[in-house]
Amino acid sequence: MTRIPPPPRPPVTLPERDKRLISAWLAGADAHPGAVHAAWADRGLALLPLGHRFDAIRVPAARVHAAVHSDDARTVAAFLGDWLAGTVIRDTRSGLGPYYVLIAPDSAWNGMEERLSTGTFLGVPRLGHPVSTLTRWVVPPTAPGDLCDPAHLSALLMTAETLKAVEP
Repeated sequence: MTRIPPPPRPPVTLPERDKRLISAWLAGADAHPGAVHAAWADRGLALLPLGHRFDAIRVPAARVHAAVHSDDARTVAAFLGDWLAGTVIRDTRSGLGPYYVLIAPDSAWNGMEERLSTGTFLGVPRLGHPVSTLTRWVVPPTAPGDLCDPAHLSALLMTAETLKAVEP
């Protein structure tokens, strides 16, 4: 089965005020938000503790690409943005290049992908102009608290498994 990729969506351009609000919300995950802002300014990336503002589900790139039927970055971003309607980060420093789907810390997750929470830190890129393509926003937040519904992720991954089972 061949899927026609959706047309590329234009990048979301947030007003500076919204970027500040979202950045402040993200930095608030750490006990020292000023240090987070300094890390973003110096390196373009900050390590944020999980379990307070958000958790992350680590999904192998192969699973995401199977669900989307593409490994094209723009196609994947458009698809995940539409399907998950929340924030996603990708870290390509390892060969697996996992995606991190950000969810609320109190939300239910029963999938086989690993949920990262309290006691774990996640590299979170700054908003706006990226410094590195190694860790980047696939779907950037559009508002403070812009998180994915884990039920949507579960449905996406089940769809990928079903398609894998029926394709020749």
